[in-house]
Amino acid sequence: MPRALADRASPTLVDRKDPTMSTPENTYRRGSLVLRGDQIPRLTADASLLQTEQSADWKHTDPWRVLRIQSEFVEGFEALAKVGPAISVFGSARTRPDDPLYECARRIGELLVQRGYAVITGGGPGMMEAANRGAWEAGGTSVGLGIELPHEQGMNQWINRGVNFRYFFARKTMFVKYSQGFIVMPGGFGTMDELFESATLVQTGKTRSFPLVLVGTAYWSGLVDWIRSSMVDAGMIAPGDVGLLHVVDDPEEAVRLATGD
Repeated sequence: MPRALADRASPTLVDRKDPTMSTPENTYRRGSLVLRGDQIPRLTADASLLQTEQSADWKHTDPWRVLRIQSEFVEGFEALAKVGPAISVFGSARTRPDDPLYECARRIGELLVQRGYAVITGGGPGMMEAANRGAWEAGGTSVGLGIELPHEQGMNQWINRGVNFRYFFARKTMFVKYSQGFIVMPGGFGTMDELFESATLVQTGKTRSFPLVLVGTAYWSGLVDWIRSSMVDAGMIAPGDVGLLHVVDDPEEAVRLATGD
């Protein structure tokens, strides 16, 4: 009969190459992981930890990455826990300050602060900078959630509370957890990613329902028309799902819809 796990859970070395240790009936448990046969490790977890000569490559293994991921969640939660009511503003990093849409995003940031909301953006240039600038100039809380990218953008100068992330999924969690609504300016793939992920979370009930406001009729109408004519008509989404999206041009209207005021 195979020895019970309790008999083998010591930090001493165990000969896992013994044929009697490699039978399918033999089970070794490490936390929630179940191992059998030749998958059973030669060393217990304690014995492996206490080895004096080890390569530093372990820092690049998935279990170690889990600790880094955990630290990002801890830092994000700690940084944003007391931000208070907030609205996230998304949009292109490529929008220049002389673009009318830049001024629109700046005005949105200003109006949100005047209504008692913090402004959260991705922390970069363009539309993000504009919304942060409006919040800063209005004397409010201006948050930037940056992301590590191959082409480093850095945080814009209009942020008074910023957090940098390695992982998109940790960063996205902060946007959803600490926002009462999303305002989406024209943007590229990153903006679309944030829009459709949030729409999916609301549609599937994974998060509370909150407003998704698209600013720029000329930019967004084609997408919304396609959603209605293709996705709804093909039965891919329910007709009511289109109602998750509100398309406007006016900054005041965008803020009113996003805040529910």
